[in-house]
Amino acid sequence: MKSDYGPFSVIEGAGQAGTSKKKGVTMTATETHRLSAGTWAIDPVHSSINFSVRHLMVSKVRGRFDKFAGAIVVAENGTPSVNAEIEVDSVDTGNDQRDGHIKSADFFEAEKYPVATFTSTGVELNGANYVLNGQFTLKGVTKPVSLDLEFFGVNPGMGHGEVAGFEASVVLNRKDFGIDIDLPLEAGGAVVGDKVTIRLEIEAVKQA
Repeated sequence: MKSDYGPFSVIEGAGQAGTSKKKGVTMTATETHRLSAGTWAIDPVHSSINFSVRHLMVSKVRGRFDKFAGAIVVAENGTPSVNAEIEVDSVDTGNDQRDGHIKSADFFEAEKYPVATFTSTGVELNGANYVLNGQFTLKGVTKPVSLDLEFFGVNPGMGHGEVAGFEASVVLNRKDFGIDIDLPLEAGGAVVGDKVTIRLEIEAVKQA
């Protein structure tokens, strides 16, 4: 697989590779479309992990995780691997009482399961973008997940190493991970929906 076909080498059988051109993204002469071999550490200062879940059937609760870490390791042949972890105790929905409930045994049981982890198993092309497959562990339960991934290129940075940018998203069913509390409404439905949308905006820095 030629390295200039995209930021990664894709897994066998993923389809024919093509150049990655994004609408609305202007690439300067100093920017590139692929990651060089080595370790790219997630920069938590310039990254975010946000989520939303249906509330009372008619609106959404939104929140974020403030503490997380991870890295992308690119082999010499361009094959990437991704490992990341989230401190679930860092959940923040803007309401202390609600956050305390989310950390309790009803939801994350953060005292017993303080960290959620993701380990990639492969990358596939999906049109001009990618699908990042992996194993996600939450509350002691591990399930396969697939994230829709968009790559925004590489910038030389500001003297601390090259910088790469990504956005990713996935919809998970909380009950698949043992968060199966039911809070039914008298008129039908539930206080909290089953499906949780997670959106990641990631900036990763090439390590020396």
